[in-house]
Amino acid sequence: VRFKENVSAATVVCAAKGYPESYPKGMAIQGLDQAGSVDNVKVYHAGTKLDDENVTRCSGGRVLAVTGMGSNLTEALAASYKAVKQITFEDSNGDSLMHYRTDIAKGAIRKKLRIGVMGSTRGTALLSVMEAIAAGSLHAEIVAVVSNRSKALILEKGKSLGVTVTTQFVSSKGLTRDQYDAECTSVLVGAGVEYMLLVGYMRILSKQFCDHWAGRCINVHPSLLPKHAGGMDLEVHQAVIDAKETESGCTIHEVTEEVDGGPIVIQKVVKVDDSDTAESLKSKVQALEGVAFIEAIQKKCKTTVSYADAGVSIDAGNSLVEMIKPACKATRRPGCDADLGGFGGLFDLAAAGYKSEDTIIIGATDGVGTKLRVAHMTKKHESVGIDLVAMCVNDLIVAGGEPLFFLDYFATGKLDVNEAAAVVRGIAEGCSQAGCGLIGGETAEMPSMYAPGDYDLAGFSVGAVHKDKVLPQNVSAGDVLLGLPSSGVHSNGFSLVRKLVEKANLDYESACPWDKNAGTVGDSLLTPTKIYVKCCLPLLKKDMLTGLSHITGGGLLENLPRSLPSNVKAEITGHPPLPAVFSWMKQISGLDDYEMLRTFNNGVGMVLIVKSDVVDEAKTLLREAGEDVVYDLGVLTERQGDEEQVEMKCSLA
Repeated sequence: VRFKENVSAATVVCAAKGYPESYPKGMAIQGLDQAGSVDNVKVYHAGTKLDDENVTRCSGGRVLAVTGMGSNLTEALAASYKAVKQITFEDSNGDSLMHYRTDIAKGAIRKKLRIGVMGSTRGTALLSVMEAIAAGSLHAEIVAVVSNRSKALILEKGKSLGVTVTTQFVSSKGLTRDQYDAECTSVLVGAGVEYMLLVGYMRILSKQFCDHWAGRCINVHPSLLPKHAGGMDLEVHQAVIDAKETESGCTIHEVTEEVDGGPIVIQKVVKVDDSDTAESLKSKVQALEGVAFIEAIQKKCKTTVSYADAGVSIDAGNSLVEMIKPACKATRRPGCDADLGGFGGLFDLAAAGYKSEDTIIIGATDGVGTKLRVAHMTKKHESVGIDLVAMCVNDLIVAGGEPLFFLDYFATGKLDVNEAAAVVRGIAEGCSQAGCGLIGGETAEMPSMYAPGDYDLAGFSVGAVHKDKVLPQNVSAGDVLLGLPSSGVHSNGFSLVRKLVEKANLDYESACPWDKNAGTVGDSLLTPTKIYVKCCLPLLKKDMLTGLSHITGGGLLENLPRSLPSNVKAEITGHPPLPAVFSWMKQISGLDDYEMLRTFNNGVGMVLIVKSDVVDEAKTLLREAGEDVVYDLGVLTERQGDEEQVEMKCSLA
């Protein structure tokens, strides 16, 4: 009898000592409140009564029935026994006179998992499961094989298991989808199926079927879901090749009404070679499907579930912390010692030279965007850590502040310790370039959120500035605009960049067409974002800047106005020639100057606003800080009405 889907219940009877022979009565029952407070437990009274003092006492042999519930029988038993241990029947001498069995449902727990199979084709992946069961490595048995095709070879596999296995073709003729699925469910339930495998099953399942088998039915898909969900067979493998993906594989997922959208149970990965065809990739992936099914069934058969079973490795996380500690310690600066492992990172403002009463704290957060996809595909990860720091600290410096410390967030589906360590080493290098301490971070392993090999990054930086030195301030007509070169595309516009690479029929291992010395396209595009902190700080300390503008997404046209008051505009008269990478993108994309200027940095990564009488001194300080090239971009003039705040008086050459 099934009362609730995916819920098990187990009851332990608390009896008077001696039952069913002669047994005492009248003992006070202690611990009922504590037993009743155990999660997912209900205590039912059978042989009890209340005395005149409102004390619950035993009045029969079978005194209490303690029922626990859980997602499986093991959990239900654990809850029930936990509650039972709170209860005692005590006589007037304080002796315990309660008895209960400790072997409830042991036979049921030890029984094999009864598996049903539905398939429409050969059922190749089922062979591995059958072999594992025969070898005793799976505590399960196949009890039913059902197909919607009378001549499907998977039925032969069912017949080979013997007459005790229900092997049946179920015709769909004249039946609606709901009716057909109900017929299949009837056959499966009649065979005593507890857990379902879909092996090459070529029908869309009804809501009623999915609801009935919720949490107890799994399917194999020939890709690394959520990629290529909804695709089938060779079209999936061809789509992987067309997308130039370097990895593919198979996914075992729970079946829900959303096609290929159920929770992921297991994923197996294969490398996609340049020589692979859809057929050869299918062979690689298919070889892993049986193994994946076996691991999924083993998970179901387990009576305990650890964090690692859920796809999260605590040991891997601890290994990562130990691996990155030296890199983090190298970022020490006054105010922090950059030790890891605590619940929070500490920073001493006073030790950094800031007094709390006249200091403003600045915060900035950012990511690396789809530039990460290039890192994923090339398997080169250190430079994106520098990008992450740069995108945050360059924003801090624009407010006139000094970056003090940095924290990172690394999220992935499955933690690759070496890969994550490479990212963090890059973050530490970025912090060293910015002069801020890497005082902590978070590594989140979330198997159901990210496909294998994928990760995402977020960075958080905090800086400080004296209250009277917050920028921009005193920006006015006549101020001069100086530009500092970018190192390349930096970390913005990569959704477009990736499309242009595809349009040019290149991949990230192709020779770089715009720079023969750069190696590959991937190497050039992964050039890390330039960090402008150390070259700008000397000018900030001498109060030589009235404003700064970090040229990120939106380019010069969108970012420079953020640092200007409404009554001035920028006249750009000396924009430098386009670096080779931007010339190539302009040519391939067909974008005009306006669109280029509002999409990319075009070779100018930071704009400095200075008074005209300190231009020469500012350039000297910049050169002393290592900036050999400083562009004379233009000047600020008075703005008339609703004029655009950036006027280009030169073209992008």
